[in-house]
Amino acid sequence: MQHRYQILRPDWVVTVNSDFEVLQDFSVVVEDNQILSLVSDDEIADLPFYSEAEIFSLPGCALTPGLINSHTHASMSLFRGIADDLPLMEWLSDHIWPAEAKWVSPEFVIDGFKLAAAEMIRSGTTCLNDMYFFPDEVAACAQQIGIRSVVGLIVLDFPSIWAQNADEYLHKALAVHDEIREYSLVSSAFAPHAPYTVSDEPLRQIAMYSNELDVPVHIHVHETAAEVAEAQQKNGLRPLHRLDQLNLLNSNLIAVHMTELDQFEIERIAEVGVNVVHCPESNLKLGSGICPVANLLENGVNLCLGTDGAASNDDLDLFGEMRTAALLAKGSSANASACKVRQVIEMATINAARALGMADRIGSIEPGKCADLIAINLNSLNTQPLYDPVAQIVYAASSRQVSHVWIDGVIQLQDYELCHLDSQEIIARARSWGQKIKNRS
Repeated sequence: MQHRYQILRPDWVVTVNSDFEVLQDFSVVVEDNQILSLVSDDEIADLPFYSEAEIFSLPGCALTPGLINSHTHASMSLFRGIADDLPLMEWLSDHIWPAEAKWVSPEFVIDGFKLAAAEMIRSGTTCLNDMYFFPDEVAACAQQIGIRSVVGLIVLDFPSIWAQNADEYLHKALAVHDEIREYSLVSSAFAPHAPYTVSDEPLRQIAMYSNELDVPVHIHVHETAAEVAEAQQKNGLRPLHRLDQLNLLNSNLIAVHMTELDQFEIERIAEVGVNVVHCPESNLKLGSGICPVANLLENGVNLCLGTDGAASNDDLDLFGEMRTAALLAKGSSANASACKVRQVIEMATINAARALGMADRIGSIEPGKCADLIAINLNSLNTQPLYDPVAQIVYAASSRQVSHVWIDGVIQLQDYELCHLDSQEIIARARSWGQKIKNRS
């Protein structure tokens, strides 16, 4: 079998390995879909396959692991801007859920996912943890596009276009889980929407299946103070306490938002290894609250970053989330040392890989891992002069400075242009949906 070699030659390699090494005058060698080695530039020409390799010269660039969006609703990109400046439950109940009931279909989901995938690849995201309807369609689309994805096997108590009741949601979830097992870039997670939309029995079953199949559980929880208060009024338990009683608090749980936490809850999730996804910009826009990032980090919780959907953000840009997360943690804790730049990069890469059960494959630049890589051109007005490339990436760089993206060794963005997606066609489809939704709302 003929192997394919690529040699990536940036100015800096931000490894995000256990020592967080930032290497200068090093190249990353990719064999097929994997990182083969990190080699000093002085030794590159001595590689036996040097003359056969495709060489990418990346002057002024920092090469980092691809960013991982730990929580999003990709296809909801087609609802971007449909209902702004509203609190969560009004936004959901009066606008989003009615729009979904009217418009969501396999065609809607595919067109929305392509729009989101193009935006994410263009902004340096190489893997996403999704939660939406028709996960079978999303999985097939993601595999065809070539973007690494975890599709959410959604579960609700109430009917939707995808299923009529919790039993049917679970039946379909298991079928999709089995159907996509052979996909190289796509895996699955159980995705009960939230404690207030899923009752005890389906949550018990999800806990059992998650344990048996070793599949993550991806859920919105403690998103607002009102959610927590309503849960206490309804059953006398805070949502996390209820999930604990249902055997869901463990290292398979990916708990999204978590803006309302007391100290006992923080220590408990740290003890059992729950993963937390911070979605700072969506939480800010919806007025939902602020995740206690500084406290979570101090207690050793595995903290990740997500954009949420474009309907509540309104973009899928993890560069913006990194900067907002760092500044928000400092401001809310009155501690300028909270949430340091390296911790923020880890939240968007290796921490997310751990939460998704993929830390052996992605999240850092190390030999043997999949070649999910991005090049960030720091030769821009807003990132000069440059003293620390990691700090510039978090505090000064823009996603528009992502020049190249590789996913599983395949180049998806080259010299700022998408390689395998037709952006004009995707935009045309999005505009068509926008006109239909606007004219018939």
